[in-house]
Amino acid sequence: MRSRRPVVLALATALLALAPLAAQAQAWPDKPVKLVVGFPPGSGPDVVARTLGQKLGELAGQPLVVDNKAGAGGQIAAQSVAKGAADGTTLLLAEVGSISIAPAAYRKLPYDPAKEFAGVSEVVRSDFVLVVPLTSPHRTVAEFVAHARAQKDKLNFVTFGAGTPGHFGAEVFGELAGFKVEPLHYRSTGDAVTAIIAGDAQGAFVSTALAMAQVKGGKLRALAITAPQRSPLLPEVPTFTEAGYPKADFSAWFAVLVPAATPPAMLEAMNLKVVAAVKSPEVKQKLQEAGFSVLGTSRADTERMLKAEQARWAQVVKSSGFTGD
Repeated sequence: MRSRRPVVLALATALLALAPLAAQAQAWPDKPVKLVVGFPPGSGPDVVARTLGQKLGELAGQPLVVDNKAGAGGQIAAQSVAKGAADGTTLLLAEVGSISIAPAAYRKLPYDPAKEFAGVSEVVRSDFVLVVPLTSPHRTVAEFVAHARAQKDKLNFVTFGAGTPGHFGAEVFGELAGFKVEPLHYRSTGDAVTAIIAGDAQGAFVSTALAMAQVKGGKLRALAITAPQRSPLLPEVPTFTEAGYPKADFSAWFAVLVPAATPPAMLEAMNLKVVAAVKSPEVKQKLQEAGFSVLGTSRADTERMLKAEQARWAQVVKSSGFTGD
């Protein structure tokens, strides 16, 4: 009679190999999952949430709903998830403004990002482009800075809201280049873009995707981009490093976060699925075409990024003297 030992060993080996997959399946919630985003439908963050969410739902084998909780620069969405159940059913598409900037800018922030969230993965980043009205005489960063330094008054910059990356990005650039910034805050993206085009301000920092549409549409002029390399969407626009300002390297990050008490096994399962979703060819292509740099980082790298970004933007907020309340 042939020994059954080899068969038993083979079965045992197969079961061990399947064990991690079974653990992942158990760790992922067996209930419908919601991805909360703090900005309205059609906005850049919403595009990321819906593109990622659709694929994530497919990989998880169950529907994933995008929940837009717009308002207060993403703070309403962040608070709702921070105070929610830590059972993996509610994810936050977090961004730099409500997580890294807000703690330093708002003394009465109703949540503590460092204590109330756990990082799953940083999924994308969006760089910024310095744009000026077509009526502006400036065609290079050097010309823009020379003009700014010569002004007795502060230079007007349109922003998409107080406390946003574009707001503090302008402050960073002003400090680096040696001129003072006067931010003109707008709540509506449409109103802000209209103001820039109309020449109500002398410049603005806008996302790569927004800059691409306005520059190629012949409505604004781009002077430089904060990315480390030129963007394939705007290949003719130099980087700030090329323009002589390598420290003007700020960007807006977007990451999936969950309540801090979420079980470790669930966090690991979420990371695997989120990374697989954002790095899938169709999702990656869509997000890159929308102007985002696709990442999909590990949990450890995400946590390191969160700590570094909070420290960095806290210093920027302090230097600007801004307080939101």
